Amino acid sequence: MTETQQARRRRRKEARPQELTAAALSLFVEKGFAATRLDDIAERAGVSKGTLYLYFDSKDALFKAVIQEGVVPALHAGEALLEQHDDPLELLRAILSGWWERIGSTELGGIPKLMMSEAGNFPDVAAYYQREVIQRGTALLRAAVSRGIARGVFRAVDLDAISSVLIAPLVYRAMWRHSFGPRCGEEADAGLYLKTYFDLILNGLMAPVAAGDAQ
Repeated sequence: MTETQQARRRRRKEARPQELTAAALSLFVEKGFAATRLDDIAERAGVSKGTLYLYFDSKDALFKAVIQEGVVPALHAGEALLEQHDDPLELLRAILSGWWERIGSTELGGIPKLMMSEAGNFPDVAAYYQREVIQRGTALLRAAVSRGIARGVFRAVDLDAISSVLIAPLVYRAMWRHSFGPRCGEEADAGLYLKTYFDLILNGLMAPVAAGDAQ
């Protein structure tokens, strides 16, 4: 085997875990967690089941890898915005729009639908998702809104409730894309939907302007 062939083989071996997680994500979103078999994932990735087991010993392990490779980096990017934006309004907009761009509008946007439909049957997977994704996302949104309240930009709101209120319309839109969307068409223009969403959410959070400030 030549050096070029050896290099190609090494690159192929190094890329294989990502190929497997990409295949797993596609099938999880398409068929659901329970209905997806390891044989299906291996076939979609173009490898043998034995090769798959060299990297992942279960569907749970593949799901966790999908989250670590796809969703966790988006959370890292959102957390980094806390240091990049001084304006609470722009910070919150950047966090929410970043979630949509990195997750909601991509194949990863099918994960919330998957978890809501199958969490009860796979409690260990659900607990992992709750810890690694939901809790971190909630903490991020709380931090952004809390900063805005402290600076008088946002009005006082319940921080325990606000994170769910903020993310729910985006999760709904992502779920539509992976359920009714392919069968019924887009519910509304995505750009218009997001424009309306940000208009309602951000204006709804803004603190009232005092009479003296308005002059």
